[in-house]
Amino acid sequence: MNRSLFARTWPGTLAVLLFAVFVFPVYWMFSTAFKQRGDIVSETPVFLPLDGTLENFRTAFSADHFWTLVGNSVTVTVLAVLMSLAIGLAASFALARMKFKGRRGFVVTFMIAQMAPWEVMVIAIYLIVRDADMLNSLVPLTLFYMVMVLPFTILTLRGYVAAVPRELEESAMVDGCSRPQAFIKVIFPLLAPGLMATSLFGFITAWNEFPMVLILNKDVEMQTLPLWLTSFQTIFGDNWGATMAASSLFALPILIVFVFLQRRAVAGLTSGAVKG
Repeated sequence: MNRSLFARTWPGTLAVLLFAVFVFPVYWMFSTAFKQRGDIVSETPVFLPLDGTLENFRTAFSADHFWTLVGNSVTVTVLAVLMSLAIGLAASFALARMKFKGRRGFVVTFMIAQMAPWEVMVIAIYLIVRDADMLNSLVPLTLFYMVMVLPFTILTLRGYVAAVPRELEESAMVDGCSRPQAFIKVIFPLLAPGLMATSLFGFITAWNEFPMVLILNKDVEMQTLPLWLTSFQTIFGDNWGATMAASSLFALPILIVFVFLQRRAVAGLTSGAVKG
Protein backbone atom coordinates (compact mmCIF):
# COMPACT_ATOMS: atom_id res chain seq x y z
CA MET A 1 0.00 0.00 0.00
CA ASN A 2 2.78 2.45 0.97
CA ARG A 3 4.81 1.53 -2.09
CA SER A 4 1.78 2.07 -4.33
CA LEU A 5 1.13 5.49 -2.75
CA PHE A 6 4.79 6.45 -3.15
CA ALA A 7 4.77 5.35 -6.80
CA ARG A 8 1.75 7.58 -7.47
CA THR A 9 2.96 10.64 -5.60
CA TRP A 10 6.72 10.86 -6.16
CA PRO A 11 6.54 12.27 -9.74
CA GLY A 12 4.26 15.09 -8.63
CA THR A 13 6.34 15.77 -5.52
CA LEU A 14 9.53 15.90 -7.57
CA ALA A 15 7.87 18.22 -10.08
CA VAL A 16 6.80 20.60 -7.30
CA LEU A 17 10.31 20.63 -5.81
CA LEU A 18 11.92 21.33 -9.17
CA PHE A 19 9.36 24.05 -9.83
CA ALA A 20 10.18 25.67 -6.49
CA VAL A 21 13.93 25.50 -7.15
CA PHE A 22 13.62 27.22 -10.52
CA VAL A 23 10.94 29.75 -9.59
CA PHE A 24 12.37 30.91 -6.25
CA PRO A 25 15.26 32.96 -7.77
CA VAL A 26 12.75 34.72 -10.04
CA TYR A 27 10.47 35.43 -7.06
CA TRP A 28 13.42 36.70 -5.02
CA MET A 29 14.45 39.05 -7.83
CA PHE A 30 10.97 40.56 -8.17
CA SER A 31 10.40 40.78 -4.41
CA THR A 32 13.81 42.40 -3.81
CA ALA A 33 12.93 45.05 -6.39
CA PHE A 34 10.18 46.27 -4.04
CA LYS A 35 12.16 46.07 -0.78
CA GLN A 36 13.55 48.88 1.32
CA ARG A 37 17.34 48.99 1.51
CA GLY A 38 17.21 47.91 5.16
CA ASP A 39 15.25 44.78 4.26
CA ILE A 40 17.70 43.93 1.47
CA VAL A 41 20.81 44.02 3.66
CA SER A 42 19.10 42.57 6.73
CA GLU A 43 20.66 39.42 8.20
CA THR A 44 17.14 37.99 8.54
CA PRO A 45 15.69 37.30 5.07
CA VAL A 46 12.52 39.22 4.25
CA PHE A 47 10.46 36.97 2.00
CA LEU A 48 7.42 39.25 1.72
CA PRO A 49 8.08 43.03 1.50
CA LEU A 50 5.04 44.34 3.37
CA ASP A 51 6.38 47.91 3.39
CA GLY A 52 7.38 47.83 -0.28
CA THR A 53 8.66 50.80 -2.24
CA LEU A 54 8.83 51.86 -5.88
CA GLU A 55 11.99 53.87 -5.35
CA ASN A 56 14.14 51.11 -6.85
CA PHE A 57 12.12 51.27 -10.07
CA ARG A 58 12.37 55.06 -10.14
CA THR A 59 16.14 54.72 -9.89
CA ALA A 60 16.15 52.22 -12.73
CA PHE A 61 13.92 54.33 -14.96
CA SER A 62 15.96 57.46 -14.31
CA ALA A 63 19.22 55.81 -15.36
CA ASP A 64 21.04 57.53 -18.21
CA HIS A 65 20.12 56.36 -21.72
CA PHE A 66 17.51 53.90 -20.41
CA TRP A 67 14.91 54.44 -23.14
CA THR A 68 17.59 54.61 -25.83
CA LEU A 69 18.89 51.21 -24.78
CA VAL A 70 15.35 49.82 -24.67
CA GLY A 71 14.91 50.91 -28.27
CA ASN A 72 18.26 49.39 -29.25
CA SER A 73 17.41 46.03 -27.66
CA VAL A 74 13.96 45.90 -29.23
CA THR A 75 15.33 46.86 -32.64
CA VAL A 76 18.15 44.33 -32.85
CA THR A 77 16.07 41.55 -31.29
CA VAL A 78 13.01 41.94 -33.50
CA LEU A 79 15.03 42.40 -36.69
CA ALA A 80 17.25 39.40 -35.91
CA VAL A 81 14.23 37.17 -35.25
CA LEU A 82 12.40 38.30 -38.41
CA MET A 83 15.46 37.85 -40.60
CA SER A 84 16.22 34.40 -39.17
CA LEU A 85 12.61 33.34 -39.75
CA ALA A 86 12.62 34.56 -43.36
CA ILE A 87 15.90 32.84 -44.23
CA GLY A 88 15.12 29.80 -42.09
CA LEU A 89 11.76 29.22 -43.79
CA ALA A 90 13.34 29.17 -47.24
CA ALA A 91 16.24 26.96 -46.16
CA SER A 92 14.07 24.53 -44.17
CA PHE A 93 11.66 24.12 -47.09
CA ALA A 94 14.55 23.35 -49.44
CA LEU A 95 16.05 20.82 -47.02
CA ALA A 96 12.73 19.12 -46.30
CA ARG A 97 11.14 19.06 -49.75
CA MET A 98 13.90 19.18 -52.36
CA LYS A 99 16.49 16.56 -53.13
CA PHE A 100 19.92 17.82 -54.07
CA LYS A 101 23.49 16.71 -53.67
CA GLY A 102 25.00 17.58 -50.32
CA ARG A 103 21.70 18.01 -48.48
CA ARG A 104 22.78 15.83 -45.55
CA GLY A 105 26.04 17.72 -45.37
CA PHE A 106 24.12 20.98 -45.00
CA VAL A 107 22.11 19.51 -42.13
CA VAL A 108 25.26 18.29 -40.38
CA THR A 109 26.84 21.74 -40.87
CA PHE A 110 23.86 23.41 -39.20
CA MET A 111 24.06 20.97 -36.30
CA ILE A 112 27.76 21.66 -35.81
CA ALA A 113 27.12 25.42 -35.99
CA GLN A 114 24.40 25.05 -33.36
CA MET A 115 26.74 23.16 -31.01
CA ALA A 116 29.79 25.38 -31.46
CA PRO A 117 30.25 28.12 -28.82
CA TRP A 118 30.07 31.54 -30.43
CA GLU A 119 32.59 32.95 -27.97
CA VAL A 120 35.44 31.29 -29.89
CA MET A 121 34.67 33.60 -32.84
CA VAL A 122 34.68 36.85 -30.88
CA ILE A 123 38.15 37.94 -32.02
CA ALA A 124 37.48 37.13 -35.67
CA ILE A 125 34.12 38.92 -35.62
CA TYR A 126 35.66 41.97 -33.96
CA LEU A 127 38.41 42.19 -36.58
CA ILE A 128 35.89 41.88 -39.42
CA VAL A 129 33.61 44.55 -37.98
CA ARG A 130 36.56 46.84 -37.24
CA ASP A 131 37.97 46.51 -40.74
CA ALA A 132 34.51 47.24 -42.16
CA ASP A 133 34.40 50.41 -40.01
CA MET A 134 31.14 49.29 -38.39
CA LEU A 135 32.02 49.42 -34.71
CA ASN A 136 29.45 51.15 -32.48
CA SER A 137 26.61 50.24 -34.82
CA LEU A 138 23.46 48.16 -34.43
CA VAL A 139 23.87 46.57 -37.86
CA PRO A 140 26.66 44.09 -36.94
CA LEU A 141 24.80 43.17 -33.74
CA THR A 142 21.62 42.44 -35.67
CA LEU A 143 23.46 40.32 -38.24
CA PHE A 144 25.36 38.45 -35.54
CA TYR A 145 22.20 37.68 -33.56
CA MET A 146 20.48 36.53 -36.73
CA VAL A 147 23.33 34.16 -37.59
CA MET A 148 23.46 32.94 -34.00
CA VAL A 149 19.83 31.72 -33.99
CA LEU A 150 19.65 30.70 -37.65
CA PRO A 151 20.89 27.08 -37.28
CA PHE A 152 18.26 26.32 -34.63
CA THR A 153 15.60 27.99 -36.76
CA ILE A 154 16.46 25.95 -39.83
CA LEU A 155 16.67 22.63 -37.98
CA THR A 156 13.39 23.16 -36.14
CA LEU A 157 11.42 24.39 -39.16
CA ARG A 158 12.88 21.62 -41.32
CA GLY A 159 11.30 19.04 -39.04
CA TYR A 160 8.00 20.84 -39.06
CA VAL A 161 7.90 21.26 -42.85
CA ALA A 162 8.70 17.55 -43.22
CA ALA A 163 5.74 16.74 -40.97
CA VAL A 164 3.28 18.40 -43.37
CA PRO A 165 2.00 15.77 -45.84
CA ARG A 166 3.20 16.31 -49.38
CA GLU A 167 -0.30 15.49 -50.60
CA LEU A 168 -1.62 18.79 -49.29
CA GLU A 169 0.90 20.73 -51.29
CA GLU A 170 0.36 18.59 -54.39
CA SER A 171 -3.43 18.99 -54.14
CA ALA A 172 -3.07 22.76 -54.06
CA MET A 173 -0.82 22.64 -57.13
CA VAL A 174 -3.32 20.42 -58.94
CA ASP A 175 -5.99 23.02 -58.19
CA GLY A 176 -3.94 25.66 -59.95
CA CYS A 177 -1.55 27.02 -57.32
CA SER A 178 2.08 27.51 -58.14
CA ARG A 179 4.62 26.07 -55.73
CA PRO A 180 5.15 29.40 -53.93
CA GLN A 181 1.37 29.87 -53.68
CA ALA A 182 0.95 26.34 -52.31
CA PHE A 183 3.60 27.06 -49.72
CA ILE A 184 2.02 30.35 -48.63
CA LYS A 185 -1.61 29.15 -48.63
CA VAL A 186 -1.22 25.55 -47.42
CA ILE A 187 2.09 24.90 -45.68
CA PHE A 188 2.78 28.26 -44.04
CA PRO A 189 -0.40 28.32 -41.88
CA LEU A 190 0.48 24.85 -40.56
CA LEU A 191 3.91 26.01 -39.43
CA ALA A 192 2.61 28.30 -36.67
CA PRO A 193 3.86 26.14 -33.74
CA GLY A 194 7.31 25.85 -35.28
CA LEU A 195 7.43 29.58 -35.98
CA MET A 196 6.44 30.30 -32.39
CA ALA A 197 9.15 27.98 -31.04
CA THR A 198 11.91 29.50 -33.15
CA SER A 199 10.69 33.04 -32.48
CA LEU A 200 10.77 32.42 -28.73
CA PHE A 201 14.25 30.92 -28.84
CA GLY A 202 15.54 33.71 -31.06
CA PHE A 203 13.99 36.40 -28.90
CA ILE A 204 15.47 35.03 -25.68
CA THR A 205 18.89 34.48 -27.25
CA ALA A 206 19.17 37.94 -28.82
CA TRP A 207 17.59 39.74 -25.86
CA ASN A 208 20.03 38.23 -23.35
CA GLU A 209 23.25 38.36 -25.40
CA PHE A 210 26.01 40.23 -23.58
CA PRO A 211 29.62 39.56 -24.71
CA MET A 212 29.30 40.68 -28.33
CA VAL A 213 27.71 44.05 -27.62
CA LEU A 214 30.32 44.64 -24.91
CA ILE A 215 33.11 44.12 -27.43
CA LEU A 216 31.66 45.77 -30.53
CA ASN A 217 29.82 48.77 -29.09
CA LYS A 218 31.76 50.96 -26.69
CA ASP A 219 29.48 53.92 -27.36
CA VAL A 220 26.85 53.88 -24.59
CA GLU A 221 24.05 54.99 -26.90
CA MET A 222 24.73 52.01 -29.17
CA GLN A 223 24.58 49.39 -26.42
CA THR A 224 21.70 47.19 -25.25
CA LEU A 225 19.93 46.42 -21.99
CA PRO A 226 22.22 43.59 -20.74
CA LEU A 227 25.05 46.11 -20.42
CA TRP A 228 22.65 48.56 -18.80
CA LEU A 229 22.28 46.14 -15.89
CA THR A 230 25.95 46.64 -15.02
CA SER A 231 25.50 50.39 -14.53
CA PHE A 232 24.13 50.21 -10.99
CA GLN A 233 27.44 50.64 -9.20
CA THR A 234 27.97 53.24 -6.51
CA ILE A 235 30.90 54.22 -4.32
CA PHE A 236 29.20 52.31 -1.51
CA GLY A 237 28.95 49.07 -3.45
CA ASP A 238 26.14 47.48 -5.45
CA ASN A 239 22.71 49.09 -5.31
CA TRP A 240 20.91 45.76 -5.06
CA GLY A 241 17.42 47.22 -4.97
CA ALA A 242 17.90 49.14 -8.21
CA THR A 243 19.74 46.19 -9.75
CA MET A 244 16.86 43.84 -8.98
CA ALA A 245 14.36 46.39 -10.28
CA ALA A 246 16.39 46.73 -13.47
CA SER A 247 16.65 42.94 -13.77
CA SER A 248 12.87 42.65 -13.32
CA LEU A 249 12.26 45.19 -16.07
CA PHE A 250 14.74 43.35 -18.29
CA ALA A 251 13.11 39.95 -17.69
CA LEU A 252 9.53 41.17 -18.04
CA PRO A 253 9.39 41.16 -21.88
CA ILE A 254 10.71 37.58 -21.96
CA LEU A 255 8.07 36.45 -19.46
CA ILE A 256 5.32 38.15 -21.47
CA VAL A 257 6.48 36.63 -24.75
CA PHE A 258 6.80 33.20 -23.14
CA VAL A 259 3.30 33.33 -21.62
CA PHE A 260 1.75 34.14 -24.99
CA LEU A 261 3.82 31.66 -27.04
CA GLN A 262 4.45 28.75 -24.65
CA ARG A 263 1.76 26.35 -25.93
CA ARG A 264 2.62 26.71 -29.59
CA ALA A 265 6.32 26.84 -28.78
CA VAL A 266 6.24 23.47 -26.97
CA ALA A 267 4.36 21.91 -29.89
CA GLY A 268 6.87 23.34 -32.35
CA LEU A 269 9.88 22.13 -30.37
CA THR A 270 8.59 18.58 -30.03
CA SER A 271 7.52 18.36 -33.65
CA GLY A 272 10.79 19.76 -34.91
CA ALA A 273 12.71 17.33 -32.72
CA VAL A 274 11.05 14.10 -33.82
CA LYS A 275 9.95 14.70 -37.38
CA GLY A 276 11.95 14.71 -40.59
